[in-house]
Amino acid sequence: MNIRTDRLDSLDWSLIQAFIAVASDGSLSQAARTLGVSQPTLGRQVKSMEERLGIALFFRQPKGLRLTAEGKALLPHATAMAEAASRFATRAAGHDMSVSGTVRITASEFTSLYMLPQILAQMRRTHPDIEIELNPTDISENLLFREADIAVRMYRPTQLEMVTKKLGMLRLGFWATQEYLDRKGVPRSVEDLFDHDLLGYDRLDRFIRVANQMGWPLKRSDFCFRCDTQNVHCEMIRNGAGVGVMEVNLAQMHPELVQVLPDFPVPGLEVWLTTHEALRHTPRVETVWRALEAGLTPWLTHDAAVPVMP
Repeated sequence: MNIRTDRLDSLDWSLIQAFIAVASDGSLSQAARTLGVSQPTLGRQVKSMEERLGIALFFRQPKGLRLTAEGKALLPHATAMAEAASRFATRAAGHDMSVSGTVRITASEFTSLYMLPQILAQMRRTHPDIEIELNPTDISENLLFREADIAVRMYRPTQLEMVTKKLGMLRLGFWATQEYLDRKGVPRSVEDLFDHDLLGYDRLDRFIRVANQMGWPLKRSDFCFRCDTQNVHCEMIRNGAGVGVMEVNLAQMHPELVQVLPDFPVPGLEVWLTTHEALRHTPRVETVWRALEAGLTPWLTHDAAVPVMP
């Protein structure tokens, strides 16, 4: 590997970030969205880094970019630099005693749409000096890299250096509109659901795996509608498209919905708050953490009889 070491001093941090993002995402367009820059800007950054190093980092292909051997060799070192920079920034932020400033939250699209708006609106009234950035995504953000300050997770986080707290469990159930049930009949058993229009998932197989473990031989092909976005499922159910899984509290807000097989033990989703240990007791993060905890808890159950979605 013949790297031009005489030009390493001019290799600024943004170029290294660009290299890591493109290597991770495999395309300029996706990496540009990740970094919040334009695709042409990111392309220029990658080209500039290659020119300064005097090596090719990527093979250009019709469907994206693939690391060269030189790029693969450099990626672990670039990632180590990113981790070190993140730890530096996190530790520095942990000593910020101001209640004002920005707190970035990441949560699922469902949580962000249905659960957080009321909580965050109230917090704007009580703590107007705190600015909130919310990233609704079902892709886990990396708190070690400061992609978020607080995460609302639907599973127990396992990363080191994280502070976590289980708040409770979201209750799930089968729901349909009364109009749909009048047309198609009311299922009396879980086996009866195979004769109904089941709304399910496309690439996510978590629910199918859980159903199979419970002895219900569910397959992807049993779903007449498939989508991995839970918000879309809620609206499809509300529009009478069939029977689907919906969060109980949300469903009860809509009088047109009826719970199907209410005694069937649909596993619930655990809800966890997570932040980096260095940030947990900074005033602005502490304030937002407490607001989220207080606001989310009424949605949740602590009933030990409700099975957990693994």
